[in-house]
Amino acid sequence: MTIGAGTDMSSSPVITRSRSMRRPSFTILSSNHPASASFFRSIFKFARHTVRDRNEGLPVWTAVTSTGRALLRAVRRAISWLRDHSGSRARPGFEVRTRVPAAGEGDRARPPGRFTEGRFGNATGRTYMLYEPAFRKPGPAPMLVLLHGCHQDAKDFAVGTRMNEAAEEAGMVVLYPEQSRLANALRCWNWYTSRYRSANEGEAALIVAMTRRVMLDHDIDPARIYIAGMSAGGAMAALLARDHPGLYAALGVHSGVPAALAHDVFSAMRLMFRGPADGAAGADLPAGGAGHSVPSIVFHGDEDMTVHPSNGQAIHSAPSGDQAGGLTNGSLEATTYPGAGQHGVTRSVDYDQGGVTKRELWIVHGAGHAWAGGSDEGSHTDADGPDASREMLRFFLQHRQAGWV
Repeated sequence: MTIGAGTDMSSSPVITRSRSMRRPSFTILSSNHPASASFFRSIFKFARHTVRDRNEGLPVWTAVTSTGRALLRAVRRAISWLRDHSGSRARPGFEVRTRVPAAGEGDRARPPGRFTEGRFGNATGRTYMLYEPAFRKPGPAPMLVLLHGCHQDAKDFAVGTRMNEAAEEAGMVVLYPEQSRLANALRCWNWYTSRYRSANEGEAALIVAMTRRVMLDHDIDPARIYIAGMSAGGAMAALLARDHPGLYAALGVHSGVPAALAHDVFSAMRLMFRGPADGAAGADLPAGGAGHSVPSIVFHGDEDMTVHPSNGQAIHSAPSGDQAGGLTNGSLEATTYPGAGQHGVTRSVDYDQGGVTKRELWIVHGAGHAWAGGSDEGSHTDADGPDASREMLRFFLQHRQAGWV
């Protein structure tokens, strides 16, 4: 710990954490500090009353009840002062950003659509949440199947991603399958075990069957069904898109890994922490054959310490039949710098012959393992943009399955 010039060493210091710094660091507060003066007075009062009451034969708890509340109030005042003034102690070269709420965000109401819970399958089935927007154009609606990550459930994921709000604007139904704790104690989708590597069995097959059931029951357009997920959910989404390119018209992965590059817990951890081995991303080819690949949009934070960012790059750059046949129409890469409420982003885009984006990769600078543009009310979210949910829906609605009118 380094003590800066001008620090008053004549009084006892209080060590407090500075909230303005990315990593833990410390600041010295002397006893004459406006926030800590009452803190020291309360400690001295607490000690004095405790000694007095014990000398008079009274229980120690008498002192606790008479001065404990004052001590707690002093601590709260000190913490509040530090929060209000921490911005002045930021490290040089690091900008302290405050997210600027969008218009009307401060009093945002819940989306007006229906958000209901259901269950699919028998005793080994899964529960799910389904969002149906109040605004639906006449006719069958598009649908997104959105898979949560570990330590999450369907409701938490819906709140954290703010996907229901984006879906309401787009007129899209959103299906949130929920992992069972009996299948995985951490609620992770089992994307890595050998019996789940094929979408024709296990959890993958269950999600496909659930997709088809909801499609029939809720007037869903079969040409516009999309699959996306975060972390373990993103890995499972990549697996489903690979094995069912005739069902899912496009893929979205946030902070996930390519399909079928792990077969057990150890290989899964290695893939997450180190990324794919050189040349391994070719395993992400869709099962539909060399002439077809599922369009994909990928988000990944470049400071993700849970899933290595090279996994996002591997999903984006995996070879496909479209590339081999010369069906792409060029690529573009652009970088935007951070601003109020926005991370810097490097966006790489591949276009098809019609000028529609076939693949997009968003590397979010300064972001960790969190859904970009999410809500603080959910877990594993980053309130700063870009808005991954709206960008995904924008990308998805460009694509539909061939052969459907």
